[in-house]
Amino acid sequence: MPDLGKKVPKLQGVTGDGSTLKLDSLKGQWVVVYFYPKDSTPGCTNEAKDFRDLYPKFKKRHAEIIGVSRDSVKSHANFASKQELPFPLVSDPDETWCSAFDVIHEKVLYGKRHMGVVRSTFLIDPDGKLAAEWRGVKVPGHAQAVLDAIPAR
Repeated sequence: MPDLGKKVPKLQGVTGDGSTLKLDSLKGQWVVVYFYPKDSTPGCTNEAKDFRDLYPKFKKRHAEIIGVSRDSVKSHANFASKQELPFPLVSDPDETWCSAFDVIHEKVLYGKRHMGVVRSTFLIDPDGKLAAEWRGVKVPGHAQAVLDAIPAR
C-alpha cells in the first residue's frame, strides 16, 4: 500500500465492457479508485449512484472514477448497465488491486467472521501519487467529500 505522497503501483484490470484498464494510463488527471464489497447490494448501489450523479462535476475537475470489486466482468457489465454508470468497474477476482491498496480485512456479518473488502476510496493526483484515502467508508455524503478533496480548476 502506497503511503500518502508516494507513487501508486502500476495496476491493470479488465472492466465490465471487457477492455483492459491500466492505472498509469490515467496520469495527468486526478483518479478516484473506490473499492466496494459487491455489485447490486444496497450500499454498493447507493455508492455507485452517488459517484454517477456527481460524475459531471468530477469530469470538470479533470478526474476519472474507477470502481473495483472482486465481482466478475459479467457482473460488472450488468451492474454498470442497470445503474447507467459512466465510469469503468474493474473486476479483481485475484485480489491484485485489493491487495495493492490493502482493503481486504476481517469483517463480521451476522455474527460470522470472514475476509472481505472494506469499503475504501483513494485519490491519486495527476502525477500518480496518493493524495488522500478514506477507509471504512460510510456511503451517505462520501462521493461529495471525495469531490471536495479535488481542487477546482
